[in-house]
Amino acid sequence: MEERNQKSQSLMKPEYETLIFHFRGFKVMIDSDLAMLYNVPTKRLKEQVKRNISSFPEDFMF
Repeated sequence: MEERNQKSQSLMKPEYETLIFHFRGFKVMIDSDLAMLYNVPTKRLKEQVKRNISSFPEDFMF
């Protein structure tokens, strides 16, 4: 598991790390920042999450 975390951390660009916040022990991203990374409007990102909720981890959004 640690190897996977190290690989994903090494793949993350430094400018993206500034978009991740630590909140009550969790790493979180603002929906508009995540939509920007995927180059889609925030509204569309939320729509797709709602339509395909089973494809996302249970704690993906709150």
